[in-house]
Amino acid sequence: MIKPDDSRLTRAQYAKVRSEAERALSLAGALGRFPTPIDDIMAAANVEEVKEDVLNESFILKLRKQASGALKSALSKVIGLFDAKARLVFIDRSLHVVKQMFVRLHETGHAFMAWQRDLYAVVEDCDQTIEPSTADLFDREANVFASEVVFQLDGFTKEAEEKEFGILVPVNLSKRYGASIYSSVRRYVSHNWRACTVLVLNPPELVPGDGFRASLRRHCSSPRFAEIFGEVDWPLVFTPSHPIGAMVPAYGRRMSGKRTISLVDRNGDTHECIAEAFTQSYQVFVLIHAVSTLTKTSIIMPSINKA
Repeated sequence: MIKPDDSRLTRAQYAKVRSEAERALSLAGALGRFPTPIDDIMAAANVEEVKEDVLNESFILKLRKQASGALKSALSKVIGLFDAKARLVFIDRSLHVVKQMFVRLHETGHAFMAWQRDLYAVVEDCDQTIEPSTADLFDREANVFASEVVFQLDGFTKEAEEKEFGILVPVNLSKRYGASIYSSVRRYVSHNWRACTVLVLNPPELVPGDGFRASLRRHCSSPRFAEIFGEVDWPLVFTPSHPIGAMVPAYGRRMSGKRTISLVDRNGDTHECIAEAFTQSYQVFVLIHAVSTLTKTSIIMPSINKA
């Protein structure tokens, strides 16, 4: 089954969390307000953030000892913490301001969703517990809650659909919604009706002989792309000699122009695709879409095995 996003929730689980996000937005009077007013969402969840920078090792150890109930421990450095009894949220102040916002909403999700609220006395979160590929169900639900709130349910997707398809659409909308460029690009692709995918590469490293190498960090596809192409076996490293590596912006460039590439679908048929790339300090995004799905009226006929 193709999931609504890469946080590995069933459709029923996703619908349940989305309903809670909608309720939070409604209670906070936050629908249509940009960027999403996080303080009002937290007030609706009856939680308060401790603004002081107290989330250090000694404080965490002390809180663990005082906890009168189950403790959900982090696997590495704690970047967010929810004290259920005191209804307090603590955030690592050294995080980038945009990531602080997401962690703040993640912790608020633990507090707002009724089936999570009383499971633990203290919830600790780190990069590993929040990362979609490694998070357990408890944290995946909080991730989706945070995402649905910050992107205002279908608001981001509808607004993006009004613009010509391209990598700069989510990049520019990220500022309006107060989200990171990565999460905005991921949302743009994962909720898109077109057959599209995005490769997220680490910044290119100069290498004698190859020119540069950019390793694959992760990728995200739309449901239509997964339906047509399945799980593509992407290279782990791209160099200028590879069609995708050739478009990686390097040497001070921020973007590459659109280029035509070919991808083979799960039936062995070749599809013409358009690819373009955008880079920031932390990663390179390569957005790829099948030309045949640029209009909603297009229909892709599956191959018929005549054997």
